[in-house]
Amino acid sequence: MPVVTTHKDGDVLVVVSDNPPVNALGAAVRQGLAEAMKTAASDDSVKAVVIVGHGRTFFAGADITEFGKPPVEPGLPEVVDLIEASAKPVVAAIHGTALGGGLEVALGCHYRVAVPSAKLGLPEVKLGLLPGAGGTQRLPRVIGVEAALPMIVSGDPISAKTAEAAGLIDRIVGEGSLEPDAIAFAREVASRSDHPVSSKRTDKISGTDPGVFDRFRQENARRLKGFEAPEACIQAVKAAVDLPFAEGLNKERELFMKLVSGTQSAALRHNFFAERAATKIDGIAADIQLIPIKKVGILGAGTMGGGIGMNFLSAGIEVVMVEREQAPLDRGVGVIRKNYENTAKRGRLTPDQVEGAMAKLKPTLSYDDLADCDLVIEAVFENMDVKKEVFGRLDTIVKPGAILASNTSYLNIDQIAAMTRRPESVIGLHFFSPANVMRLLEIVRGARTGGAVLATCMALAKKIGKIAVVAGVCDGFIGNRMLTPRQREANKLILQGAPFDRVDQVLLDFGFPMGPFQMADLAGLDLGWNKETSKGASIRDLLCERDRRGQKNGRGFYDYDEKRNRTPSPEVQQIIREFAAESGEDQREIGDQEILERLLYPMVNEGALILEEHMAQRASDIDVVWLNGYGWPAWTGGPMFWADTVGLGKVVEGLEKNAPHMDKAFRMSALLKSKAAEGGRFNT
Repeated sequence: MPVVTTHKDGDVLVVVSDNPPVNALGAAVRQGLAEAMKTAASDDSVKAVVIVGHGRTFFAGADITEFGKPPVEPGLPEVVDLIEASAKPVVAAIHGTALGGGLEVALGCHYRVAVPSAKLGLPEVKLGLLPGAGGTQRLPRVIGVEAALPMIVSGDPISAKTAEAAGLIDRIVGEGSLEPDAIAFAREVASRSDHPVSSKRTDKISGTDPGVFDRFRQENARRLKGFEAPEACIQAVKAAVDLPFAEGLNKERELFMKLVSGTQSAALRHNFFAERAATKIDGIAADIQLIPIKKVGILGAGTMGGGIGMNFLSAGIEVVMVEREQAPLDRGVGVIRKNYENTAKRGRLTPDQVEGAMAKLKPTLSYDDLADCDLVIEAVFENMDVKKEVFGRLDTIVKPGAILASNTSYLNIDQIAAMTRRPESVIGLHFFSPANVMRLLEIVRGARTGGAVLATCMALAKKIGKIAVVAGVCDGFIGNRMLTPRQREANKLILQGAPFDRVDQVLLDFGFPMGPFQMADLAGLDLGWNKETSKGASIRDLLCERDRRGQKNGRGFYDYDEKRNRTPSPEVQQIIREFAAESGEDQREIGDQEILERLLYPMVNEGALILEEHMAQRASDIDVVWLNGYGWPAWTGGPMFWADTVGLGKVVEGLEKNAPHMDKAFRMSALLKSKAAEGGRFNT
């Protein structure tokens, strides 16, 4: 059956696309739309055309299965031009989403109607691209430059109401009567002698202030830093103002081709597919029976426990939160409420939604209230003895069949599971702080974790808006395990003569939000440090002994002012020099390239070891962890993709060259060496 069909409703030709799941604009859809427009042109009884999508959405953009394949005619730009050139008015009837090419099709139509719940956007920038079917030229002509720039440069969709106010939507119609309302609208406009053609409009761009582009760059500099596609988008929109439409299209195409052949777009497209690949788990049947999760228990009401709880409350799931004492329990509940109320102040929640979420929270001091929970997550102190005691207790209280999860970031899940009579129901759920904000969730699969338990947690992660990656049981799992060699080398570098602020700056220049010593100051240098047992055996010991605790007291590696602006501390530099001399480390000038190699190449090597040991299913899973949990710059594609881009031979060469200066714990990965020797890649 064809994916695009037509039928007549009186004098209106209704063009229906039915290409599940999201009406992607693949070759068959493009061909069907082109044929439909030819049918409309050749039938004198047709006075107007309505284009509608059946199923979940109007058109959600390009068909991702065609990425990297030879193009099939007609291309989307030709289809959009064909729609726009129709002598008979064409109405886009939008529900669900009109994204990317979907919005470009709608812009080719003379009119657009939408249901209230519809979303419209041009998200190509998130794949390191720009709209390639005239979107950067038509949208400013329809809604003006100031409204078009944020849509195109950020890629974030807008609501139907916002689109109507901007002039992108001509009418909002009934949620349950889109097709008949669109047909009625088409008849209404059919008698008009002149129909708006997006490419010919100048009313919204004439008189545009030339300074709008530089102001936009300045206002969004921090958000756009490091990315190439946003600047290309700005240049394309400027072309819509400065050039005739045909020349603007040529400029858009020129910029598109440069981006699509570049490494940034390749990296961002890799990220897109990597997130989807991470959901596919070896050995788990697609139709496995999931465990219903209607009530979740959280053990601990601190920062982590409260943040974890908010994920489930926001998804409409009941939460039982347990603490040992009333004061921390009250404090935790108060923080949750304050977080929700702050979100409401920003207009992202209504007061009723705040109260609805809070109504699903049951704070308690009794473990017994966890008895009927379907999932219990402990977020207690990161100590194996404490966690073993907790799980032994939970095993006697929580109903059979329920999932018991640990939020540990390092500890062995199998040892924790051994404290229960249900190791098949035990799993690691490593949330990242702040847990109600960070998107990453490392799901740790124990040796005896059941398939249904794992599949349930993966599905639950999606429900609460997380990106989940499965890890095996090893120290630090994926993310923290790879962080360890980076931190070792950072500490080694400063003893050998690299200024700690220079080490941080090299990572900042690479694209990280902060360097290792900034991160240490933020976390608190005294985290896990004990004054009574400190022996001055490390730089951290010495700093804590001098009451340099980090940002919390304004004195860490850096000195901080009242606005938390940082200045490298001369005192710390002296402490490092003295400690290096006592430790027998020879200090020398160390260049930025060596700093970069010694920080990042050991991480790649550790990632290769993780793959060797089958602690991660695929290299792209490692990339997903670092992109979403640790601030690895998205435009490089994650550590393993970045290593492929650099060349694995170059990585091995750098590791071997720097080995005499590196920490003695370093161990070269056989997988990395073999792939480098073969000229291979981690991501194929």
